[in-house]
Amino acid sequence: MKNKFILIYNDLVQKIQQGEFKAGDTLPSEHDLSEQFSTSRETLRKALNLLSQNGYIQKVRGKGSVVLDHSKFEFPVSGLTSFKELSEQLGQDFKTIAHEVYLETADNQLKTRLNCSTGLKIWKVTRSRMINGERIILDKDYIRADIVPELTKTIVENSLYEYFEEELGLEISFAKKEIVVEPVSDEDKEHLDVKDHSQVVVIRSYVYLADATLFQYTESRHRPDKFQFVDFARRTK
Repeated sequence: MKNKFILIYNDLVQKIQQGEFKAGDTLPSEHDLSEQFSTSRETLRKALNLLSQNGYIQKVRGKGSVVLDHSKFEFPVSGLTSFKELSEQLGQDFKTIAHEVYLETADNQLKTRLNCSTGLKIWKVTRSRMINGERIILDKDYIRADIVPELTKTIVENSLYEYFEEELGLEISFAKKEIVVEPVSDEDKEHLDVKDHSQVVVIRSYVYLADATLFQYTESRHRPDKFQFVDFARRTK
């Protein structure tokens, strides 16, 4: 079972993301929140500190915990979070639609992207991500088949990371990411609700295992009006 302060943190995050607490609002006092969650002030402060560290609130002397702006879905650039995990944190209706799940032989571009040898088999997975009925992310994944020997539509429509970690026992450690803006492609028009947008925000991720093996390259194409890409930083002295 999760620590109680994590449960309190998740509850407050959900209330902020669903608009129960809006930007500029002040959270109830520590005393009132302690009573509401039937917990000690020490446990509550751990939850509030986590909210502060992750950019949900700012503690203002004499005023309390002020809610910061979260008008768009926040995508944590510096973290390694799956779409399923992110959607559950946001408390939104979400769905993944798999368009392609097949094996191909690595071409020169993929060999460079995955730092792999000639002739290696690579899984290509293409998925649209829906939030509240709109297709707003197109994910294109390329995964080494010598590390992940089997994939199915059912697996990729649930969670790749959950499958990698819980079923295959892989230890995903870190990723290098690049963020660029590109024109909307024909593939974007086919699989995304691009509306009148002419550009998408693309995050390219190179994902490594704990032994520093590069095993996955992902190109994640986002409709620009639905996301802000954040890496919250707090100065300490």
